[in-house]
Amino acid sequence: MSPFKELALRPPVAPMETRQAAKIPKGEEWTYEPKWDGFRCLAFRNGDDVELQSKSGETLTRYFPEIVAALKTAPEEQFVTDGELLIITGESADFDALLQRIHPAESRVRKLSRETPASYVIFDLLVENASTLYEQKLRARRERLESFIEQNFDGNQTIRISPATDDPELAQRWLEGSLARLDGVIAKRDVPYAVGSRDAVVKIKRSYTADCVVGGFRGSASGAVASLLLGLYDDEGLLHHVGFVGSMNAAERRRAAELLRPIVEAPGFTGAAPGGPSRWRRGEAAEWFPVRPEVVVEVAFDHVTAHRFRHGTRLLRWRPDKAPRQCTIAQVAQEAASTLALLDEASVSSARGR
Repeated sequence: MSPFKELALRPPVAPMETRQAAKIPKGEEWTYEPKWDGFRCLAFRNGDDVELQSKSGETLTRYFPEIVAALKTAPEEQFVTDGELLIITGESADFDALLQRIHPAESRVRKLSRETPASYVIFDLLVENASTLYEQKLRARRERLESFIEQNFDGNQTIRISPATDDPELAQRWLEGSLARLDGVIAKRDVPYAVGSRDAVVKIKRSYTADCVVGGFRGSASGAVASLLLGLYDDEGLLHHVGFVGSMNAAERRRAAELLRPIVEAPGFTGAAPGGPSRWRRGEAAEWFPVRPEVVVEVAFDHVTAHRFRHGTRLLRWRPDKAPRQCTIAQVAQEAASTLALLDEASVSSARGR
């Protein structure tokens, strides 16, 4: 028998999904929140029982014991929340540290929970005691959430509230990264919680740009270019492989071959280098060819993890005007204020444009 049978919502619950939009929607029906770079998590508490559920419906409970312990400190013993698990290293979200938590050894998980503790950033309250808040509209839920956090987790550094605003100009500042380097912005309609639906929420992803040195390419010995291998210099002058450009049109591939084929020369990268066959080519022998570090490109990216672009980047333009040594890891460092600063601001005020 489920320990959560007394709750109005019991795991697993399909969380509200998002659909992508090109720009921030405007209108009285919309509320805006930062899009965090973490693990989506629904939390269920009934007395001494706590369950953390991932977006896909899998359990996360054993991987984040510090979150379980923190949720149990609340005076209220029955609730369901929707939020995001983050690990903040220094002052910025560290997705790589989150990935390390998904480990089969309990001793390893416990050790990491002490060394790199996670935070649970809550942006929705679905159930509180016998109240079926998920049936109420978003702004009514938000108002109740703010009181819930104040009454149960005031001053708690593990359980936080996510900022929210009705002001599209503030949301645009979040998107532009002028307050913190975020994953983007979420816009939510003022409607009841749409379980498993994409109709109530849109996401507007943030894209950043960087100038990178081409340290090599994947392709064939004849010089055909399948992808560009990107590098950035560290403070010691070593060129590290940080990502790739995989999607190029025919004209871009021809231009790449013209520029890179004449300068094939080892070592290409003098720091961290690419591995063997690319996992993106489904088992094909995608050998990589080093080139002299002379060609610079500007690329668009969305995520950085451990000084590497987590996803493939998009080629914006060739930069013959840029000196390769100007392409440094510092380009992709934290911009403006930090994730932690934005969360601290939210703990003082709901940031709803007031």
